[in-house]
Amino acid sequence: MLDVIGLVFAALAALLHVYIWVMESITWRRPGTWRRFAVQDQDAADLLQPMAFNQGFYNLFLAVMAGLGIVLVAVGADTVGRTLAFAGLASMLGAALVLAAGGRKYHRPAVLQGTLPLIALVLLLLA
Repeated sequence: MLDVIGLVFAALAALLHVYIWVMESITWRRPGTWRRFAVQDQDAADLLQPMAFNQGFYNLFLAVMAGLGIVLVAVGADTVGRTLAFAGLASMLGAALVLAAGGRKYHRPAVLQGTLPLIALVLLLLA
């Protein structure tokens, strides 16, 4: 049972990272998006857009890695699937820790980014 719950949390972590990809790579230039990232104005958002675009795809690739791992576990390729899921989830968690190290203003987004992969990793390790 912990295995299934862990995979559900892994899927939620992957979906969150797809959402982050959408914000950083597709809707970045909208004020509602860049304000979520504490960007002060449209000029700054335009300047940061190439970096955000790149970072968004980084998040998408982590989501794909975890998602593919989940699918592989579901079809019976347990070892390969778990390996991919663990790699994606651990990278998500590592990125959240790096974000948190950036200062107090990044603690909340780091917690949002890192909680789901942490829960998934713990549950999958206990399963």
